[in-house]
Amino acid sequence: MSFPHRLVRYALLVLAWVLAGTPAQAADKMGIGDPITMCVARAMPGQRVADLFAGRIPLDCKTPQNRLGGGDYWVLGNRVERHGEVALRSVSLWQQARTVYARYADGVIVAKRSDARQASANLQLGAIFLDRLPARDAPLVQVAWKVEGAGNLRGIVVGPRLATLRESGWANLYMAAIYAGFAGLCIALLVHHFALWTAMQHRFQLAYCVMVGLLLGYAFTSSGAIAWAFPGFDNNDRLRLNYIGLGLSATAAISFARAFFEETVFEGWIGRAGTAVAFAILASSTSYALLAPWNIMVLDKAFAMAFLMLVAFVPMVMVRAWRRRSSYLWLFAIAWAAPVVFAGLRVANNFSFIGWSFWIDNSTILSMSAEALLSSVGITYRIRLLSRERDEARVQELAARALADADPLTGLLNRRAFLHRAIGREGDQTLFVIDLDHFKAVNETIGHDGGDEVLRVFARGLRGGVPSGALVARIGGEEFAVVMPVGRAIDPNDLLAHLRRERMPFDMNVTASIGVCSGSLATESDWKNLYRRADRALYDAKADGRDRVRIDVPSAA
Repeated sequence: MSFPHRLVRYALLVLAWVLAGTPAQAADKMGIGDPITMCVARAMPGQRVADLFAGRIPLDCKTPQNRLGGGDYWVLGNRVERHGEVALRSVSLWQQARTVYARYADGVIVAKRSDARQASANLQLGAIFLDRLPARDAPLVQVAWKVEGAGNLRGIVVGPRLATLRESGWANLYMAAIYAGFAGLCIALLVHHFALWTAMQHRFQLAYCVMVGLLLGYAFTSSGAIAWAFPGFDNNDRLRLNYIGLGLSATAAISFARAFFEETVFEGWIGRAGTAVAFAILASSTSYALLAPWNIMVLDKAFAMAFLMLVAFVPMVMVRAWRRRSSYLWLFAIAWAAPVVFAGLRVANNFSFIGWSFWIDNSTILSMSAEALLSSVGITYRIRLLSRERDEARVQELAARALADADPLTGLLNRRAFLHRAIGREGDQTLFVIDLDHFKAVNETIGHDGGDEVLRVFARGLRGGVPSGALVARIGGEEFAVVMPVGRAIDPNDLLAHLRRERMPFDMNVTASIGVCSGSLATESDWKNLYRRADRALYDAKADGRDRVRIDVPSAA
């Protein structure tokens, strides 16, 4: 067994061990039976199976089967000796019909023919044909096949083994564990991420759900489970669906990558390259499904070339992501490592660079499991980053909103924010309108910078002299306002005394006048009325000598 075959086998054994038991048990149950070596000959009119067993048909035992082209063939296995009922297992391939011949030591030959539709009845999990060869008094000594309409993409008869029915049953059990584990994983991930998508509405979440759903559908056809669910389903049609399912899954994976990465990663030519690869995969898989068996080898090679483009495209994405400093590069590299490696092995097998192996043929299940699971981890990580970015943006928004509401010099509310918060308050409110006395003289004496410092000190004293919850604002040059509920309002004379105690720059004596009134602030009209009254009271305080309080009391009328 070559190194690539061993690599995939060991990886699948690890998965089988996780899902179904120890590696030794998995090896015993999945690599079951005794392998059969084969010789082949192109079938000619008039030839009979007796001629094949008698050695009257020239056979080719050296040329790889897939180099002989499609058509009708005789295949003869090596001599064996098996007693009892025997399970003949071989890989499901594109064939119009096949006849299995079992020759026993007493010379009796038993034949079993099936077309592509009837063959599904013999399909086992892992897409393996199982033909039961009956028990007779004489032992089984040789098997042969006549294959009609062979596509011969991987071979005419591939991977044949003779096993007991018990061994074959164990193989089904272990393959069922693997596929059930994969299906359970996909369903759980699908439900989880679809639920997240309904709540968060990120495009990459929906792309991921589509990808996992298509992978689940592909596993349903490629595993052979579709033949169990729908007995009599044409096996060649199942193979058509395999190509469509794999093509759609690969295209969905590209779409998921585009949605998952930052937009800059797929800008320009690499985005167009991704579209071209997706189109090539879809076109080649659809062509195979619609046109086979016409030029089936050409169609298969076109499909393999499209996947070779995908294998080459992935490193391009990784390089671009590295250059654009993507936060998700390492996640993408880990999640796509297994699919890229196994896709490369499948392509190598398609082009006959490496021979067929059961482990390579079933490697897709491992790579899909790894991609689905690790991509889910990647989505979780990205959501975490998005949540952090959202929280930071929210903090910045609150800070920006606070700056927009604040007077830049004093830090108090500006007029717009003050009115927005004051108008609409329930219950009667008390309004203080406060104005610094002779502020023009302050600016002329100590300059505008000194005047600004006086405003800052005064604002600090004003904020410290009112109860918590009161609205304090600078509503003009040297004019300030305070609003508080009537029940919590302080004595304005106490506030004025507090302001007098503030130490001003250069120990200047800076005084202020206060106008006070109370009333409703339910509407903008109420505010205008209240402000007019407070401003009138402030004017009275100024007229009476400044540095004092005047209260506007509404008349009884």
